[in-house]
Amino acid sequence: MKVSLDLLRSFLAVYRAGSVTGAAELLGLAQPTVTAQLRALEEAVGRPLFDRLPRGVLPTPAGDELARRVAEPIDRLDVVLADQTEASFPRTVYLGGPAEILGERVLPALAGPVADGLALRVTSGLPDQLLDQLTAGRLDLVVASVRPRRRGLTVDPFYDEEFALVAAPVWAERIGTPVTPHALRAVPLVAYGEDAPILRRYWRTVFDTRLTGTPGLVVADLRAVLGAVLAGAGVSVLPTYLCRGPLATGALRLLLEPPVPPLNTLFLAARPPVAARSDVALVRRTLIRAAAAGW
Repeated sequence: MKVSLDLLRSFLAVYRAGSVTGAAELLGLAQPTVTAQLRALEEAVGRPLFDRLPRGVLPTPAGDELARRVAEPIDRLDVVLADQTEASFPRTVYLGGPAEILGERVLPALAGPVADGLALRVTSGLPDQLLDQLTAGRLDLVVASVRPRRRGLTVDPFYDEEFALVAAPVWAERIGTPVTPHALRAVPLVAYGEDAPILRRYWRTVFDTRLTGTPGLVVADLRAVLGAVLAGAGVSVLPTYLCRGPLATGALRLLLEPPVPPLNTLFLAARPPVAARSDVALVRRTLIRAAAAGW
């Protein structure tokens, strides 16, 4: 039986999405159509390519081998076809990422390309939600605050967030020096999440101890955390790009300057055929250069 390119494209989409449903969304096809194509391909090669799970599918060794053989040629063909149609049919780049870094750094860095004609649509959210949309084809590029571990993605580290322990002057004066975990126990903490992930990481990295107690204020927006700290709500740990201005004016005080400040690496994630599109490549290149230049 002759294997068509459509069967191989559907197989690769299922392989990368981890489910028939995700592949159908990615391809713009009905789920029964993708299921039928997958069965036809398995009949043609004479062996199962996936094990069916309660949620999604898991590639068999034969599936892994076929993916290794066909992924690069199909991706190259898709890039050629995209290059032929881009001039006649301009595309919109769909970008996702954390709201704070998008607003403070990413969108200002992309102002030039947008002014030159780049069409851009932006979605903010949490990493897992954004990566789900990326693998489903609803986003072209994601700024991820954790390293994506999903199959079939192109992932580039591009920026290291540096974090600082900060407070309004009134709290900095009350805490005094030295700033220790014990001295901070009596201070209200302002956290990004109920489990205070950024604070906990800072305590572990800088103080070599666990954070004890619960935050006084929790808000899932770093800009709101900054606003609360500026107003005197307590102490927090924030990315330096977000609090650089208030630190320069004295509205915020830096409580510690550790020799090695905590860092968190941001990543750019895309699917290989999309990453090669000229408009998406422009966005990636612009962000990588801007981050390397210190934004």
